[in-house]
Formats: sequence, structure tokens, C-alpha cells
Amino acid sequence: MPGDAPDALPQIRASDQDRDDALQQLAAAAGDGRLTLEEYSSRADVALAAGTRNELDRVLADLQTAAALPADAPEVLTAILGNQTRKGRWRVPARMVARSVLGDCHLELQDAVLSSPVTTIEARTTLGSVTIFVPEGVEVRLSGSVILGSHSSEVGSDPLPGAPVIEVQARAVLGSVTVKRATLTQRIRGTLGDAVDRWLPSGERR
Repeated sequence: MPGDAPDALPQIRASDQDRDDALQQLAAAAGDGRLTLEEYSSRADVALAAGTRNELDRVLADLQTAAALPADAPEVLTAILGNQTRKGRWRVPARMVARSVLGDCHLELQDAVLSSPVTTIEARTTLGSVTIFVPEGVEVRLSGSVILGSHSSEVGSDPLPGAPVIEVQARAVLGSVTVKRATLTQRIRGTLGDAVDRWLPSGERR
């Protein structure tokens, strides 16, 4: 009401989207080592129960500067306590981040369009997994660090001359990062999808 002191004004209520955004920032901080798993868990509990934006701001107060994303920030795929998959025909940016915290994150690139000769994917996982499926003929470069976890490439064949490069920078804490060829089923699914799209009228294509 008019004349009330600022402290007496009601606080802005937090929406489901506000809480989801806070959880993603917390997961990002856990994925790159700014929060321990215990800190992430306790802050996530507070974020899930937050009724106002002020409560969310307090949970994120010491992460805001580091979590702010630049204008050319990479595309981010995050799995928290669940599964997240990107597949089908899509344009892969030059830089991507795939994160999982107690979850599974899958990137399927066999039907995708690479937008750059070199595609860099930061794969970060804490008590979870990141799996990247790549098409035939590309060059895969895997590097990174592991703490009580693993990172591996199951891509055995030699790349084609001048082939696109997929550079995977892994960080796994009690988790795994794996790069592998797309399965036969996945390749057949993509081929059938292309055939269906060619036969369907343009208005009915997926």
C-alpha cells in the first residue's frame, strides 16, 4: 500500500521456470567443479522448495558472475536426475556443452549437420554419463580428466581424408564419457526417416 516501507512490500513469487533455471545453473556449477555434489544437493533442495525469487537469488548469489554466459555461449544440453537426448536432423553448432548430474545425456550426431570443420563438445558428468554417437568417417579427438570415472572412444576405424573433426573435452567425476559409432538400428532409423520425408507432402513432414 502507499506509504509502506520497501521491506514491507511483498516479495516476487518464484515460478516453475524460475526454479528450473536455478537448477540448471546449479547443475552447471556442479559440472565444472564450482560446487561439490553435497553442495549441489543441498542447494537444489532449497531451489525446489523456493517460494520467492529472493530465495533463489540467495542460493545462486556466489555463482552469478561465473555462471553468466557470454553472447557467443555454446549450446547446452543438461540432464539432472534423468535422461536428456538430442537426435534426428539438427544443425550442430561449433561448440556444445553436454552435462549430466546423476543422469544420462545422449548426443546423436549421425543424422545431424555439422556447421564447422571442427566441432568442440565439452562433456561434463558427475555421478552420471554422457554418450556421444558419431557418424562414419569423422575424426574423433578425446581428451580430459577423470576422477574415479572413465572416458573412452569406441571409434575404431580411420577417418576419411579431410573429414570433419569432433573434439570431445571430457570431465568425469564418478561418471563416464563415451564416444561411439551409431548403431545399425540408429542408422536404419535415420535412413527410413529421410525416405518418409521425401514421400510425404511438405505440410505433413515431421
